[in-house]
Amino acid sequence: MGRHRSDPMGIARLLLAALAVLALVALVVIGVRSLSGALSGTAPAPTEAPSPVPSAIEETEEPVPTVLVRCVRERCPTVFLRVAGGDVLINREMDDGEQVRSFEDRLDVVLADSASVSVLVNGEERPPGSPGERQEFTVSRD
Repeated sequence: MGRHRSDPMGIARLLLAALAVLALVALVVIGVRSLSGALSGTAPAPTEAPSPVPSAIEETEEPVPTVLVRCVRERCPTVFLRVAGGDVLINREMDDGEQVRSFEDRLDVVLADSASVSVLVNGEERPPGSPGERQEFTVSRD
C-alpha cells in the first residue's frame, strides 16, 4: 500500500480561501451594522471617549457675513436680496428657521415684513420693524 501524501500547496490554498471567506463575512457584518445605524439615525456608541484635538478649523473664526436674514415666524413674506447692481440671491417667501447669508461687499435688501425676520449686518443685529412694515436698505461690508 502506498502512502497518501498531502500536497502542501493545496493546504495553503485552502487556508487562504478560508481567510478570504472570513474577511468577506466580517466586511458584510460591518457594512450591515453601519447601514442600519445610518438608516435609524443613531450612531453606534464609541468604545472610548474621543480626546479633544486642536485643529486649524477651530482656531480660525468663520468669516462674518455682510448680511444674514433668518425667518423667525412660521412663514415670512418675500425676502429680496441682491448683489448691488448684480445677481438676485433670493426673491421669495421663507419658512421658519430658514436663513440666507451673503459675503458680498454691497447688497440691496428688501423685506416685505421686517418684523418676521432677524437681520444681522456685519454681525450686528438690525432692529426689527413693526409688523407688516416693508423695509428697503443697502448694506456694505465693514
